[in-house]
Amino acid sequence: MAGGGSEDMQWCFSQVKGAIDDDVAEADIISTVEFNHSGELLATGDRGGRVVIFQQEVENKSVPEYRSEYNVYSTFQSHEPEFDYLKSLEIEEKINKIRWLPQKNASQFLLSTNDKTIKLWKISERDKRPEGYNLKEEDGRYISPGNVTSLRVPVFRPMDLMVEASPRRVFSNAHTYHINSISVNSDHETYLSADDLRVNLWNLEINDRSFNIVDIKPANMEDLTEIITAAEFHPHHCHTLVYSSSKGSIRLCDMRASALCDQHTKLFEEPEDPSNRSFFSEIISSISDVKFSHSGRYLMTRDYLTVKIWDLNMETRPIETYQVHEYLRNKMCSLYENDCLFDKFECCWNGNDSVVMTGSYNNFFRMFDRAQRRDATLEASREHNLPLQLLKPRRVCTGGGGGGGCSKRKKDEISVDSLDFNKKILHTAWHPNDNIIAVATINNLYIFQDKVSDPDSADDLSASDMMCTI
Repeated sequence: MAGGGSEDMQWCFSQVKGAIDDDVAEADIISTVEFNHSGELLATGDRGGRVVIFQQEVENKSVPEYRSEYNVYSTFQSHEPEFDYLKSLEIEEKINKIRWLPQKNASQFLLSTNDKTIKLWKISERDKRPEGYNLKEEDGRYISPGNVTSLRVPVFRPMDLMVEASPRRVFSNAHTYHINSISVNSDHETYLSADDLRVNLWNLEINDRSFNIVDIKPANMEDLTEIITAAEFHPHHCHTLVYSSSKGSIRLCDMRASALCDQHTKLFEEPEDPSNRSFFSEIISSISDVKFSHSGRYLMTRDYLTVKIWDLNMETRPIETYQVHEYLRNKMCSLYENDCLFDKFECCWNGNDSVVMTGSYNNFFRMFDRAQRRDATLEASREHNLPLQLLKPRRVCTGGGGGGGCSKRKKDEISVDSLDFNKKILHTAWHPNDNIIAVATINNLYIFQDKVSDPDSADDLSASDMMCTI
């Protein structure tokens, strides 16, 4: 199982995908990242509606400490721009989410969605082709039956491997508002899709109708006080799901109690500290992502400043709270003006739920070791892209005085005033069975792996250097 505590490992560079040009096309911006259930395949979606799938190659036995690389396996256009003539609304092709289905045969299946339409794709391989037709020439021309003088038995001949992506079903016309989440149920027969005000339940075999299980739309839209920001099924219980809101609350629903889940079973909400109340409180408390742990015992939520871990048996407060970039609290005004305050950061668990990861600005990403209560700030940068090059922890300091100041800044420290807010890591993913992580910058996908420390190497960082006590 992936992931001992981060204290036991060091992270090093493995690969980077994408162009190095400073001029980034809008269509090339990565909008989602997702490993499949085995970790063999890694899918990314972008704002141009494309899905790129990378496959993990066979490991190099001559370099045992070096994980196998991910190379392009398949690329296809999932969504095209559309126009809703009834509402005079342009529908972007941007891929909002990708979710893999568990593999049941030689083919792989995944769901991809833009703002309005969900598609089920089949990814299959073909390495043989039929030859020897009786009524067709090799170039495809048909032969008149009267010209056939002898019968042949068609045979399969080897050919170069071809990976085909074909749409199996299109699920559309069920969402009035923009889809923000899709989640495959543990029964492998159904999945949910959520937009700002509704959660729908679909059967994977039926694409012309869905069942609305959550609807928070008020009779008068002027009474609207919150929206749905994310939703996910429980990893083991097919009747349980959660959805988060822009007010910072998480509602757990049990479909055994009621097929219509407008009335939640549990409400997870932390009382606000009056001393921290400000104009921006409601914005930064909005939850941008919610994830069940692999065990199903815990929930992880990400708001603008923190990652919180909730125990499903305790609704009153989170059992763990991790500060992602608390140093930005004094910069709320400028972050509001440049719209960064509305960025939606995702979060993920490692394979055994002992470490959580999420993104930040300046191409930084954060890891939190739950058992050791330690954290690390690492950077995805092309300046450190030699194979197996260790990632050195970064530190953000505030002000210009002593203590946390920057008057005598070390090499790996950076002032909060020097952070580049145009460089941000919103999307992260962790291999389900290994210590391999994928983080997306604007248009680049970075892949990092853990490296077993060599006691004879003076260059290796000690565990205490890698992680800072929370």
